[in-house]
Amino acid sequence: MAIPIPSRQLFIDGEWREPVKKNRIPVINPATELIIGDIPAATAEDVDIAVEAARKALKRNGGKDWASASGAHRAKYLRAIASKIVEKKSELAKLEAIDCGKPLEEAAWDMDDVAGCFEYNADLAEALDKKQNASVTLPMDTFKCHLIREPIGVVGLISPWNYPLLMATWKVAPALAAGCAAVLKPSEMASLTCLELGEICKEVGLPPGVLNILPGLGPEAGASLASHPDVDKIAFTGSSVTGSKVMTAAAQNLKPVTLELGGKSPIVIFNDVDIDKAVEWTLFGCFWTNGQICSATSRLLVHESIADEFVDKLVKWTKNIKISDPLEEGCRLGPIVSGSQYEKVLKFVSTAKSEGATVLCGGERPPHLEKGFYIEPAIITNVSTSMQIWKDEVFGPVLCVKTFATEEEAIELGNDTHYGLAAAVISDDLERCDRVSKALDVGCVWVNCSQPCFCQAPWGGKKRSGFGRELGEWGLENYQNVKQVTRYLSDEAWGWYKPPSQ
Repeated sequence: MAIPIPSRQLFIDGEWREPVKKNRIPVINPATELIIGDIPAATAEDVDIAVEAARKALKRNGGKDWASASGAHRAKYLRAIASKIVEKKSELAKLEAIDCGKPLEEAAWDMDDVAGCFEYNADLAEALDKKQNASVTLPMDTFKCHLIREPIGVVGLISPWNYPLLMATWKVAPALAAGCAAVLKPSEMASLTCLELGEICKEVGLPPGVLNILPGLGPEAGASLASHPDVDKIAFTGSSVTGSKVMTAAAQNLKPVTLELGGKSPIVIFNDVDIDKAVEWTLFGCFWTNGQICSATSRLLVHESIADEFVDKLVKWTKNIKISDPLEEGCRLGPIVSGSQYEKVLKFVSTAKSEGATVLCGGERPPHLEKGFYIEPAIITNVSTSMQIWKDEVFGPVLCVKTFATEEEAIELGNDTHYGLAAAVISDDLERCDRVSKALDVGCVWVNCSQPCFCQAPWGGKKRSGFGRELGEWGLENYQNVKQVTRYLSDEAWGWYKPPSQ
């Protein structure tokens, strides 16, 4: 049964509005390669209108409607959005699956996380009220100081296609909790569920202009948003190359940015592990979300004493993964998001072969699937640190393997990357896990697992993986300014300057 694709326009100032240039972008189901609908394509003109609407939303009624309203007031809207996400979970998950190729069970899990993230940020919004006017201890009793937490203003939010609604929510929820007004630019490759968020905002009565949603091409909509003089902050998730461009554009107006970029994360397996459990975490760490995840632990470092047995089991487990249409029950690997990304992943595999690596399995179209952007998950060995497959982010189901002899060598290999988003270490020796966790130069380390993510904990990287933190209290702080107010208490004159004679 075909899943109906809602026909939406741009969501600006609480209403659906046709793009100024009336452009639209086809939606292609990556499982079938067929066009199943289309989405509006914003340009610079639409960005101008949306930013103006967001600015008006902040100022409406002297800010009392949103920006300077209580956190508890804003929390009511966030909870209402969360409730609607839960209500529409099945519909949203199906849209996500056919839009980006994610297995339906994963997409449904994502919707649970979306609702949870809005609920969590509603809690943070309520807690803000108690933090307002917090006093600061000063060394002089003639002064008194307190702090005011204010929304940073109008924020531009640029989100990726691998977790379309969830990654958008990581930005939207804390921005709204803080009292900001936002312009969201979701990826043109997967915008369906983000547009449905606009419909949900209408249903819950979110004040007009507080959230505006503008799908569109990066050079036309994203670049205009990043460089817009009336946008106070940019938060971006995507590739390191694009992140650099976003940062350059934002720098022209000295606006702050948060960047969550690419990765080439290691998973380190020591020789004291339960091999089957470690193999499953290795697969999950690289092939979850069809391998299209910035934090994918796509560089396997396995102790040389167990390497042969481990890799043998790894290949057997990999060949047992169900690759199918994302809507099919039990699907564990769907298609790559687009034809261009599909070709890019295949090119990585062929380059690895030409450089001398060995492809033990996968890296090509599954024989039972003639249509769709499907790639069998690949395990690649005989990898050297000079190879492209070791150094560059693939963003597909491709795992490269290297062995190590000592803990020190494992750490050195783990840190042998320009990226610094995440890493995993698996060992029964928890003291060793603690040592390795501290030594790995990344923003997030998983111990005896890979990829769990909770909205209560900070998320972000180092080096070319970006800077700043999303999620947790740190995510909310991204969207706030802290103002200090200091009062002179004494009735005495300050007495620094000599008064003029009478």
